[in-house]
Amino acid sequence: MPTALASLVNHQVRLAARPQGMVKPSDWQFTEEPVAEPAEGGVLVKVLALSLDPAMRGWMNEGKSYIPPVGLGEVMRAGGIGRVLVSRNPAFKDGDTVTGGPGVQEYWSIPADQVKRSGVAKIDLRLGTVNQWLNVLGMPGMTGYFGLMDIGQPKPGETVVVSGAAGAVGQTVGQVAKIKGCRVVGIAGGPAKCAWVVKELGFDACIDYKAGDVKAGLKEHCPKGVDIYFDNVGGDILDAVLARINRKARIIICGAISQYNNEGAVVGPKNYLSLLVNRARMEGMVVFDYAERYPQAIAELAGYLKDGRMKSKEDVVDGGVAAFPAALPKLFSGENFGKLVLKVADA
Repeated sequence: MPTALASLVNHQVRLAARPQGMVKPSDWQFTEEPVAEPAEGGVLVKVLALSLDPAMRGWMNEGKSYIPPVGLGEVMRAGGIGRVLVSRNPAFKDGDTVTGGPGVQEYWSIPADQVKRSGVAKIDLRLGTVNQWLNVLGMPGMTGYFGLMDIGQPKPGETVVVSGAAGAVGQTVGQVAKIKGCRVVGIAGGPAKCAWVVKELGFDACIDYKAGDVKAGLKEHCPKGVDIYFDNVGGDILDAVLARINRKARIIICGAISQYNNEGAVVGPKNYLSLLVNRARMEGMVVFDYAERYPQAIAELAGYLKDGRMKSKEDVVDGGVAAFPAALPKLFSGENFGKLVLKVADA
């Protein structure tokens, strides 16, 4: 083993308890272990940045879902970007920048038999920065792109509403919808986020849900009704939009951030009969289902970033993995502005 490698220590954050309601510092355990050289066929990655996403709250809960829960005592699951320190696998070379699911730790050791299953893949920093590869070119961008294009099937002139408009997924949805010729109305929290969504991202309007009546805002800004609703929040906002949908509307259920920290049952839509009356469709989506098509979306979105038709805003938290427990709750208070990224090391 190289001398420099032998001196490295991997600091990790592990799930210590199943959270009840909002995640607490006591739900985490800090551990460390020596960094080992990978065996034949394996890869050792130094983690540069981690993606903090609302879905992480669901991964902590026990029970059946689209992905197994994080086990107690396991390194917390997280997507991220890293640099290959040592490769003993012909698919990678030392110095490659890669994306994958390293978890909340400083070094990611991938055994030979897990390289394919891990989803680790090389990325091209000429297409975007490390942070952009966690946003528009990463899982949030893929979620927004395929949810809108495959399930929403936007047509020029249609009205698209997206909640969580200033967040990672919402900013991609709205900008792509504008590029495809739609009228786009965002829903976000606070005047600064709403102003940014309209002035910087080019949305036609944005409703500040913290300022008052979402129903009135939808009536004002969607006078011809709603053709596509991309839902990131669930709860009362989903109900308000259901009351405004048009015939043959498409509703994409991406997330329900308003419900993730409920200690009781998740509150579902009360206005669901609007789907019947309007012959509308509501469909859930999980981004991993589109993994084979990621290159197609990355190529298109990278082109929009390059020619200036899309912007990518990240809210980067410094402090490495030690800052993770304090950073994650920002997603649920609405404190983050843009895609929440945890910086782990310099590129």
